[in-house]
Amino acid sequence: MSEVPAPRLVGNAEVIHHEGYDEAINSPFVPAIRTVSNARLVFISGVMGAPVYHDHPHDPAVFDAMPMDAAGQVVNAFHHLDLALQASGCERHDVVNMIRFFSHVDEDQDVVNKYQKEWFGGHIPTSTTVEVVRFATDPRLRFEFHVVAAAPGA
Repeated sequence: MSEVPAPRLVGNAEVIHHEGYDEAINSPFVPAIRTVSNARLVFISGVMGAPVYHDHPHDPAVFDAMPMDAAGQVVNAFHHLDLALQASGCERHDVVNMIRFFSHVDEDQDVVNKYQKEWFGGHIPTSTTVEVVRFATDPRLRFEFHVVAAAPGA
């Protein structure tokens, strides 16, 4: 077991570890992140593999062009997250929390974890993963991510 490191500033937040920390463990989350005093929180609506802008009530034909597999949907979802972060004045390392909802967690979690690790490029946010029956947007969607970021203060 490694010594607990001091909080590490990443963007507009400090990564916090506690007793039991072991840098040899490959984990897609950290236990805590504390935003710096001048950071502004940005709450990003659920990102998924479907088009961000779509009519309500949902027209299933709108979603026919999206990838049906986890590998394709994760690329779309993180592209949509990039767009929302950029529009909010944030970068990938500003993400402090992800709530990940899966409809097929056993099949898709490893695919998402691998892509997420590459996408963040070493940054690890706090996160929670939950399995759900389906998504309201379209039953062919495999996951949705709710994200909170810490934007630079004014």
